[in-house]
Amino acid sequence: MAILIGTILLFSAVVIANIIHLIYPKLPLSIMQIISGVLLTSIPVAQTNFTMHPELFMMVVIAPLLFNDGSNQSFRRLTRNYRSIFSISVTLALVTVLFAGEILHGFMPDLFPLSLAFLMAAIITPTDAVAVKSLTVNMEIPENVNDALEYESLFNDASGIVLLDLSLTAYMSGTFSIGHGLWFFAYVFFGGIIFGAIMGNLVIILRQRLMRKYVDIGSIVIPINVMTPVVVYWLAEELGFSGILAVVSAGIVHSILYDRLRLTSTKVQMATTTIWKIISDALNGIVFVLLGVMLPHVLQRTATRSLLYLFGIGLLLYIIMTFLRFVWTRMQFVNIQSKRENLNRDSFLMAVGGVHGTITLALAFSLPVTVNNQPFELRNTMILIASFVIIISMTVGAIIYPIVLPPKSQDYTEEEFRDALNKAVHYAINKLHEDDSNPHERSMVADQLGSQAEQFHTFDKEKFEELVNKTRQIELSTLDQLTEDEVISEQQAQYYCDLIAHSVFRKSRHGFFHSWVIIWHRIKWRHARKRRIRQQATRGPLDSHDVHMQMVKSARKQMDMVQNAIYKNVDEYLREISSADNVNEISLVKRIYLNKRHMFGRKQQINDDIATSLFIQAFQVEHSYVQEQLAAGKLSQGLANALNEQISTDELVYAQSLE
Repeated sequence: MAILIGTILLFSAVVIANIIHLIYPKLPLSIMQIISGVLLTSIPVAQTNFTMHPELFMMVVIAPLLFNDGSNQSFRRLTRNYRSIFSISVTLALVTVLFAGEILHGFMPDLFPLSLAFLMAAIITPTDAVAVKSLTVNMEIPENVNDALEYESLFNDASGIVLLDLSLTAYMSGTFSIGHGLWFFAYVFFGGIIFGAIMGNLVIILRQRLMRKYVDIGSIVIPINVMTPVVVYWLAEELGFSGILAVVSAGIVHSILYDRLRLTSTKVQMATTTIWKIISDALNGIVFVLLGVMLPHVLQRTATRSLLYLFGIGLLLYIIMTFLRFVWTRMQFVNIQSKRENLNRDSFLMAVGGVHGTITLALAFSLPVTVNNQPFELRNTMILIASFVIIISMTVGAIIYPIVLPPKSQDYTEEEFRDALNKAVHYAINKLHEDDSNPHERSMVADQLGSQAEQFHTFDKEKFEELVNKTRQIELSTLDQLTEDEVISEQQAQYYCDLIAHSVFRKSRHGFFHSWVIIWHRIKWRHARKRRIRQQATRGPLDSHDVHMQMVKSARKQMDMVQNAIYKNVDEYLREISSADNVNEISLVKRIYLNKRHMFGRKQQINDDIATSLFIQAFQVEHSYVQEQLAAGKLSQGLANALNEQISTDELVYAQSLE
């Protein structure tokens, strides 16, 4: 129970930080989440006393994040830049550990023997591209720099872990073998890559065979995809390989062989993408909240007079690493494809982009509590230094990036986006109504499409009420006609009119005229009923039981006729006045009448296959409309991209309503 409550508290802290960031976006989200974690520890409950389990943290949090990052990479770009990736992820990581370790040992030989100094440097070597993204979410970072930072964070995590294991082994044994170290590095590093590639390929073959045999099994395929990084990481670690590199490699294989997975339906593909987006955002939030949660616990175990001293060590290490990153890029030991005039700028951005986060935190807490059966006294000190390096790197990035990077600019306004989306939806609805076949399915799909623009459309209450009043007049006129044609009785018309009147009188915005129309129809139908009774009396009495049975048998059929006739007339009117400016209000009115049909008549059976086909056609029409407008020069490329992305997202959301 305590674990469940603790997990709920962590996710609550993530959600609260995200909400505050929406309201006040100037402070980077990652820093907001760290503050949220610090505040979480102030809640006086036992469940906020979290314990960091590095192995579980790496397997459940880090592995899925890196698998998702690997899945989103282009294998062609990776192979084209493999030299640069190796240079910045392996060679620079090794140089950083050696250089920073030597300086740390030289300044504090008594506190940090050489093996322990290398251990400290290995902990703070891995970088975190996610943290960089959170700092630059509203800024235009050069694409070549952004790609280099992403590639680095994918692979230098494993370098840091392997170097930490080597340093820890040397510290515990007191000896170090270069030959053994090289073999161990190659086994862990390349073994992880090969094992991950094999496992990723096997998972794709499994999914492919399942889909060929059982067609669309999203309830099985999606869980397999989500569980893949956890299983791959666990198996790789059991075999002594790098679990981190294994999940990255498996993710890259998924990106290479993605075309094989086209057998899945569009809905499953979009569901997988959406689920991974949610998982990624949630786990990233958990990482930074956990950092904030653990920081006060570490500070409490450290004497106040030592904090400034340890902060100075963290600052020194950060300066060393930042300097090395700048020199490494400026001297073009890594080729990030910068133009000569931008080399200094890009080198500086690469240096500041060495932000530390998830892996550094996990490695720090993975330090053993005891070494050779003796308490590891420097464990808390090293965790605190690593925490200071993380906070310093984030703070520097949060200050520097807004100064040197321009803000992201859009070539369209929110109003233009809403207007273009409304026009695309309206165009699709009109296309949908060009064919009269399958009216029930078309009505349902049109209703869903109309609500597509609701979240981006300002609701006009006056316009909506005007439409409702007009459609109710159409209802009454239809009832008049059906009564005159003797399709329904005056009693049935009176009953239906009573329901309309109840709705009208319950709303305060309806005026006297609309209320008087209802009253007039009720008086008219009551008079017609009396006249019908007198006419029936002249023809002779009928058996009351027969009359009752006849009414019961025909009641449902007649109400279906009423609903179909009313909906047909109302729908024709709404289609005549429909435009991109009132698509949202018309959608709400149509939804009212769809609900009435379900309430009064027999619920119309919806053919899922036909509805799905209509949905696909409608969204394709929307995409086609966007492309036509783009080709005609009426939409900018940025606006067209935003519209296509929104339409693709809506396709997933509204397809779910068919189930």
